[in-house]
Amino acid sequence: MPGRDRFSFAYGAALGFACDLLLGDPRRGHPVAAFGRAAQSVERRLWRDHRGYGTLHTLVCAGGAVAGAGLLARAARRHRAAEIALTAAATWSVLGGTSLGREARAIGGALAAGDVEVARERLPHLCGRDPQALDAQAIARAVVESVAENTSDAVVGALVWGALGGVPGLVGFRAVNTLDAMVGHKSPRLRRFGWASARLDDVVGWPGARLTAALTVLAGPDPRGALRVARRDASRHPSPNAGPVEAAFAGALGVRLGGTLAYAGRVEHRPVLGEENRPVRTADIERAVRLSRRVSLLALGAAVSARTVGSLFRNAGRNR
Repeated sequence: MPGRDRFSFAYGAALGFACDLLLGDPRRGHPVAAFGRAAQSVERRLWRDHRGYGTLHTLVCAGGAVAGAGLLARAARRHRAAEIALTAAATWSVLGGTSLGREARAIGGALAAGDVEVARERLPHLCGRDPQALDAQAIARAVVESVAENTSDAVVGALVWGALGGVPGLVGFRAVNTLDAMVGHKSPRLRRFGWASARLDDVVGWPGARLTAALTVLAGPDPRGALRVARRDASRHPSPNAGPVEAAFAGALGVRLGGTLAYAGRVEHRPVLGEENRPVRTADIERAVRLSRRVSLLALGAAVSARTVGSLFRNAGRNR
C-alpha cells in the first residue's frame, strides 16, 4: 500500500523511545542478552587466534541478526499496526538511555553521600575501568565520560541506523555494538579474533558519533565551548567515535575529560579534552545525564524527520 511506510517508523520509533523512557530495559527476555548468548555460542565454535575466523564470527552474528530482522520487517509490512509494533519493540530493545541514566545517577548518589566503596562497586555496570584504582573525582570523571560515549552508542547511533535502514538498521547497529563489547577489546585472546568486530563498530558508529557531537553543541549549556573543544580536541582521542562525543561534552559542561585510565591492569595515558576547564565534580554527573537526555530527544526528532522525508521522496518518485 503506497505511502504507508511514511509515518510507521515515526510512530514506532516514538513509541519505543517512550517505552525506554518510562520502563528502561526489559527486565526479562531481553533480545540483546539473547543475542549475546547466541554470539558466545558461535564464538566457542569458531574461535581461533586469527582475523579470518573473527571476521566470519562477525558476519555470522551481525549478518544473521540483520537478516532475521529483515524477514520480520517484510512480514510486518502487510499490516500497519504490526509494522508500528515491530518498530516500537525493536527501538525499545536497542535503546539504553534510561538505564544509562539510572546507573550514572546511582553512582553519583553514592559519591554525594561520601560512599566511595559503593560507587566503586557500581562502576563496572557502566564501564570497564578498574574501580579500585580510582578516587571519588576519578570515578565522577569516568561516569561523565561513559555517559557521553554511551549517549552515542546506546541511543543516537541506533536511531541513525533506524532512520537509514528501519528495523534491520536498528537491530544491525545494536548487534555490531554488542559484538564489539564482547570481543572487540585488546586482550591477548581477542586481539586478532575481535579485530573485525572492532573495526566494523568504528564504521557503523561514525555517523551517530558526529550527530551526537553536533546535537551536544546545540543542546548543551555552553554551545561555544562545546564547539571549540570538539573542533580542537576530538582528533586527539584514540577512538575515532568517542573523541568527538567526549570532547563536545567536555566543552558543553565546562569540564576536563581524558587523562590516565586503568583497565584490568592496563594503564592508558590519554590526552586531556578541554584542558582549560575545571576538573569533574560529582554534581556534573547529573548535568551530563540531563544533557544526554536532551541530545537523545533531539536525535529521535532528527531520525523520525529524516526517515519521513525519505519516504515522501521515494513515494513521489514512484508516482511520477
